[in-house]
Amino acid sequence: MKVLVTGAAGQLGRALSDTAPPWAKVSAATRDQLDITDRAAVNSIVMEFEPDVIINAAAYTAVDRAESEREMASAVNAEGPRHLAEAAGRMKSCRLLHVSTDYVFDGRAGRPYQVDDAPNPLNVYGSTKLAGELALKNILGDRVLILRTAWVYAPYGKNFLLAMLRKMRESGSVRVIVDQTGTPTTAESVAVALWRSVELPNLHGTLHWTDSGVTTWHGFASAIAEEGAEQGLLSRKIEVIPISAAEYPAPARRPRNSVLDTGGTVSMLGLEQAAWRDNLRRTLMGLSPAAAQTPPPVAT
Repeated sequence: MKVLVTGAAGQLGRALSDTAPPWAKVSAATRDQLDITDRAAVNSIVMEFEPDVIINAAAYTAVDRAESEREMASAVNAEGPRHLAEAAGRMKSCRLLHVSTDYVFDGRAGRPYQVDDAPNPLNVYGSTKLAGELALKNILGDRVLILRTAWVYAPYGKNFLLAMLRKMRESGSVRVIVDQTGTPTTAESVAVALWRSVELPNLHGTLHWTDSGVTTWHGFASAIAEEGAEQGLLSRKIEVIPISAAEYPAPARRPRNSVLDTGGTVSMLGLEQAAWRDNLRRTLMGLSPAAAQTPPPVAT
């Protein structure tokens, strides 16, 4: 099976390459190799490779910067998927798997969000990701599968885990928001779910996938401090100070609750869902102290 992966240099794109099954003939394209905002380039690559499946891991994920770079965020998150869908539609039976976000919801629900809950994004990033979802469904119908996930991190790229490790090494304390709830999820976990989805040709619509469990950004940071110390990545005790979102103003509003209901997805995919803290521990075990000090590159 021929699979085209976009955004191959980003944390999810790299995880998809690392976990690719032997039956997949993968063409992994970085932003430099395939800019999904370029309709002609997308058409050319898709027509040349003739994929059976496209996995779109390319995204504009700078949530705060998107507030002032709306056009760029829209080009990548909304128009880019549209170009991929149009190209896939010209192929006889090409499916498209697209990664979306918990930030399509407003966070006001007092329970985990189900796939059919009405989206209501609070920020530009969420709005552009929702626009991408709608474009894909309108163009490809039952040939598209949207996988929403949340709080993704990896031992590489630009993410909360590596940012916290750097700050903790630089200072004995960090201030972290305590009133926003979600589920930290490894890029590898998302990649495995995507590859399993490729194996199920009749799967379409929208799914939710994260690691299991619930925490806050403060809880996530506290776990990083504890597990990081155990793995020798931190040489001193770190104070993780809880603050409210109001005490840490940011350009983009974020949902207070972005926990996704993943029960249906777990059943459909037949995958074991790891606890977020277990996956965090495994990720930190693979990091060296030197890696924790190196500023991560910007994901593409």
